Amino acid sequence: MLRAENVVVKRGSSTVLSGITLKLQPGQVLGVLGPNGAGKSTLLGALCGELEVAQGEIYLDQRRLADWAGSDRARRLAVLPQSSTLNFGFLVEQVVAMGRLPHSSGAVRDAQIISCALTAADAAHLKGRSYLALSGGERQRVHLARVLAQLWPGSEGQTLLLDEPTSMLDPLHQHTTLQATRTFAEAGAAVMVILHDLNLAARYCDQLLLLDKGQACLIGSPADVLKAEPLREVFGLEVLIQQHPERGHPLVIAR
Repeated sequence: MLRAENVVVKRGSSTVLSGITLKLQPGQVLGVLGPNGAGKSTLLGALCGELEVAQGEIYLDQRRLADWAGSDRARRLAVLPQSSTLNFGFLVEQVVAMGRLPHSSGAVRDAQIISCALTAADAAHLKGRSYLALSGGERQRVHLARVLAQLWPGSEGQTLLLDEPTSMLDPLHQHTTLQATRTFAEAGAAVMVILHDLNLAARYCDQLLLLDKGQACLIGSPADVLKAEPLREVFGLEVLIQQHPERGHPLVIAR
């Protein structure tokens, strides 16, 4: 389980994240919402140890995140950044295989996991192709398969952090990507995903954290967070909130 206690992150003399306390629960998806510059990617960077914390602490299970050895941490915590740079013509399955580097599960088992992860990311048909020949959305799905392979099949004690995994995807693959993360959580892993689409967040997340100006405005269920007043205050957007006619979760409609 990954948790943050009173975390503060600074950039120079400016505080960009202030007083964040949260706990990622096994079996649940936490969605992080907020306008551009709210501190969403900064939070993810702090939670994975990429950014230095000026105050507070990050814990993985009961140990400080900084005290974990790299390979041990990589078997428990996987991160999909907002953009992944790769400039070599690896085959798709070779890119996904990078997720298996912290493990010693053997070539046969690794091949099985790579195949399963590609299928989960709806990218199995890309196997055998050069990564550099793929579209932006296809590359994004391959990197999703890579981080899924890193923790496959997902279990309690593992955490998956994703920064805008749907940003380059068409509507169908936005849903398949979030369903893959939903399924991963249902296997026992804790998942945090940064999203801009409020309705996707309502559908796929158990809990939502609304950030603004580096601070937590609200945290709770989609029904607790996705309300007209806080969305107007944070996003400057006038909305109507209705109930989804089939699924029952909040449906956000811009006025």
